Amino acid sequence: MADMGKHEFDRFTGEPSLGSSEPDIPQVDEDYGEAQENARLPIGVVLEISGSGSQIAFDLQRINECMEDPDPSIALAGQVGSQIKIRVGDAWLLASVRDQRKDRRTEGGIIAHIDFLGEGAEEKLTGRIHGFKRGVTRYPIPGAMVYPATTKDLEQIYASDGRANITIGKVFPTRDIRAGLYIDAMLGKHFALLGSTGTGKSTSAALILHRICEAAPEGHIVMIDPHGEYSAAFRQTGQIFDVSNLQMPYWLMNFEEHCEVLLTSDGNERQVDMDILAKCLLGARSKNRLAETMGKITVDSPIPYLLSDLSNILQDEMGKLDKANSSAPYMRIKGKLEELKADPRYQFMFSGMLVGDTMTQFISKVFRMPGDGKPISIIDVSGVPSDITSTVVAVLSRLVFDFAIWGREEKTRPILLVCEEAHRYVPSEKHADGSSVAKILGRIAKEGRKYGISLGLITQRPSDLAEGVLSQCGTIISMRLNNDRDQAFVKAAMPEGARGFLDSIPALRNRECIICGEGVAIPIRVTFDNLEEHKRPASEDPSFAELWNHSGGEEELVQRVVLRWRSQG
Repeated sequence: MADMGKHEFDRFTGEPSLGSSEPDIPQVDEDYGEAQENARLPIGVVLEISGSGSQIAFDLQRINECMEDPDPSIALAGQVGSQIKIRVGDAWLLASVRDQRKDRRTEGGIIAHIDFLGEGAEEKLTGRIHGFKRGVTRYPIPGAMVYPATTKDLEQIYASDGRANITIGKVFPTRDIRAGLYIDAMLGKHFALLGSTGTGKSTSAALILHRICEAAPEGHIVMIDPHGEYSAAFRQTGQIFDVSNLQMPYWLMNFEEHCEVLLTSDGNERQVDMDILAKCLLGARSKNRLAETMGKITVDSPIPYLLSDLSNILQDEMGKLDKANSSAPYMRIKGKLEELKADPRYQFMFSGMLVGDTMTQFISKVFRMPGDGKPISIIDVSGVPSDITSTVVAVLSRLVFDFAIWGREEKTRPILLVCEEAHRYVPSEKHADGSSVAKILGRIAKEGRKYGISLGLITQRPSDLAEGVLSQCGTIISMRLNNDRDQAFVKAAMPEGARGFLDSIPALRNRECIICGEGVAIPIRVTFDNLEEHKRPASEDPSFAELWNHSGGEEELVQRVVLRWRSQG
């Protein structure tokens, strides 16, 4: 039954013949040659239609014939994750094959479910799809013929529609069709890059960010880098900040962030400590001349204050006879404050040199305004003490949000905030700790779009990420995920039409991904481009076999490490 176009449908459906009238077979471009015979012949028939997807029957013999085709798109026709097309009047419907099972009623028959992706008009001379649009306006009827989608069809479908875009790799299974991401659509509705450790996630993130920087050299990108991986990748095109040069003033913290850093108590004691800190912090901020010129200020106002002023006000309050509490809360806060001032690891934030009003300069350098040809700032927080890392990330994220809110009167300058290891900062409800960083990133995910803030989340454990935050990401780029919970979580977050693609997530190779959502016309499987050596992050795994076969210099190495360890720098 190779030539289904000339046969009746009863071989497929097991139902009475509908007659043997020859269906409309599309003409095919001459440059297809004889090898494209497979593109002209049907491989199946529609059995059943429903809203988002349908059931079709494939002919096993025709699928085997297609496998021999030199066109890689036709060779995969009918297989799970492949694209097929269905004639509806003078248009083509494009669909993705979700699953397959053997048809018990007929020898050599396969039943498959498909998800509709979109539709396009038919070029009369060539039979190809053109003018492709997402979504379906006219559905086929049972009995409509199913054809393989060719590389020429896919070229039309994946061709840019004229919007600003970046290309990041090749569309699977084709050899030369470029995969693009629409910049405005991807950044305007946030994006997430997911993938298990070792799948090439960091390199892929660097590739996407390099491409964005090339397309928008005057951009404003802030990347939170918890492991110090990305400094190597953006040394030439970005500004690198770490504890040695970040110089983030402590007084930029709002009251909630001050509480996270200065308060060690919990339960009822914490509320007492918060009330004392609020009163003393407002007093310390009020001493600044800037506060006098502004009139009314709040405990959250980013007004510089001296740490010694805060310490003295705590001391004075503690000495008052009419205070409601014992001296213990005052001593707790004062002790923590002295500890932060004395500890060299906190100098990047709690140095006495940071009391000047440097807010404008700090925001300008971190947000790359102006960028001086370096549109991305990499904030390496790997050297920040672990107990205040999340607070530092919270302050940076909140500055992005507050800057956007108070800058609404200006011509907006959109900012992209990229958060690596996002599950650390916005954990799922099960692991939620009520931290300020989770609140601000959750708020940016929900409201940031209105103010011109884009959020990029990168994580290897999507199931540990807050569900509400992932669901706000309009574009999801998923690399291989080895964990069942992660796979299920991502499937729940992706749109219906991508289900066939999602089943291939566990089978993806390194540097391969599934992209769906706003940033692409239809869901696609992509093989990422190779990134030049000097643009890659320093995330290579050490080679045990190689490093364990050489020796020499170990004593000096240990001495150097111990010296750095002791000096904490």
